[in-house]
Amino acid sequence: MNTVVYPGSFNPITNGHTDLVERALNLFGHVIVAIGTSAQKDPAVDLKDRIELCQEVLAEFGDSVTVEGFNNLLVDYVRGRDARFILRGLRTVTDFDYEFQMAEMNQSLDPDIEYVFLPTSQTCSFISSTLVREIASLGGDISQFVHPAVVRAYT
Repeated sequence: MNTVVYPGSFNPITNGHTDLVERALNLFGHVIVAIGTSAQKDPAVDLKDRIELCQEVLAEFGDSVTVEGFNNLLVDYVRGRDARFILRGLRTVTDFDYEFQMAEMNQSLDPDIEYVFLPTSQTCSFISSTLVREIASLGGDISQFVHPAVVRAYT
């Protein structure tokens, strides 16, 4: 069974993330949603809570999806899970530029790891965690962009 690691901050997990997980399961037998910590990001919700929230949102996929936290190099994390694929979603050309640079850097650290890029579904291409957080912080309705559990957690 091939496993793909889907890394990100998932702050919060959005319908776009969930759509990407569902579509990845058409290509891979198992998806690991790897929630990273980052010195550059100040998460509104701590890692433990983000893991629990992602587990609740992705529970519909059963044992095909695992949610874990990590705080080391992504390539080390992927190797430690006996995986060789990293999944990334692409919404815009800007995403592509950033993700391509990250892929090249990580592949220079471990050439055995392959990147899989999936474009977002048209219905999710405009959704970002940053925008969802901003809308929620200003008292807006985020229910069309996220799972009900995320609405409860962020409002």
